[in-house]
Amino acid sequence: MGNHFEITVVAADAYWANQRIDMGVKEIKRIEALLTTFNNESETNQINRYAGMRPVLVSHEIIQIIERSKKISEITQGAFDITYGSVDKSLWNFDTQMTTLPSKKTAKNSVRLINYKNIEVDMMHSTVFLKEKGMRIGFGGIGKGYAAEMAKQVMKKAGVESGVVNASGDLTAWGNMPNGLPWTIGIANPNLSHQVFSYMDITDMAVATSGNYEKFVIIDGKKYSHTIDPKTGLPISGIKSVTIISTNAEVADAMATPVMIMGVKAGLNMINQIKHIEAIIITDDDKIFTSKNINIIK
Repeated sequence: MGNHFEITVVAADAYWANQRIDMGVKEIKRIEALLTTFNNESETNQINRYAGMRPVLVSHEIIQIIERSKKISEITQGAFDITYGSVDKSLWNFDTQMTTLPSKKTAKNSVRLINYKNIEVDMMHSTVFLKEKGMRIGFGGIGKGYAAEMAKQVMKKAGVESGVVNASGDLTAWGNMPNGLPWTIGIANPNLSHQVFSYMDITDMAVATSGNYEKFVIIDGKKYSHTIDPKTGLPISGIKSVTIISTNAEVADAMATPVMIMGVKAGLNMINQIKHIEAIIITDDDKIFTSKNINIIK
């Protein structure tokens, strides 16, 4: 998935623990094979290959992930959209020195195929059809959270009462640390990503962070994130990082980027209306905004 996964299991016996960790690794690899776009034979690529041509028979699991993704798209008013893979990537290269933004018309045209409403799911026949030629789906915004959640479930069923699955900073933790206390996690400082600006004690919770501190460009003194607004085709600005806390790793992963795109006011308004989910937002001018149930300890 292009991410580094770390698995922690609390147990009295190392051999027993390593067996359970192997189960978690196996589950992550299974999901990667299912969702990857780097294998031409994956179900995801089969759907993309026949976009605008015909429905593709897929597993019930893919159907369920797509259906949940579409619901998140509706909740976020399209800020989250798995058809994001349809964007014209030739317009953007945040690894080199960009000096200008494309015109609004050019940018808008680059995202014309992004539209979750054009994903047709037939539950009865277990098929998925992308209505427009050139459309592509990708699970980059939800896949690692789903993999972390599923690995946790596999290990819990195998008897693991306490553990952590960390997918490149997006993590889910359950039970307690060996000392009996909840897990303590750090939230990255967006100005110094290897440092922590705040800590949280969590158990049976998931945390995901989306930020512009690793990949961005500065044009005319203004910082633009590598995250593209699917409505305008232009990179977003104004927010350095969004941290989502939820009971589910898939949900936490999927909601972090949409809040960045929606902005502080709309993003927090949405989060405050959903149960079992909280947010911490840091803006470009280092102001911190939180959803109503968060108390920051610096």
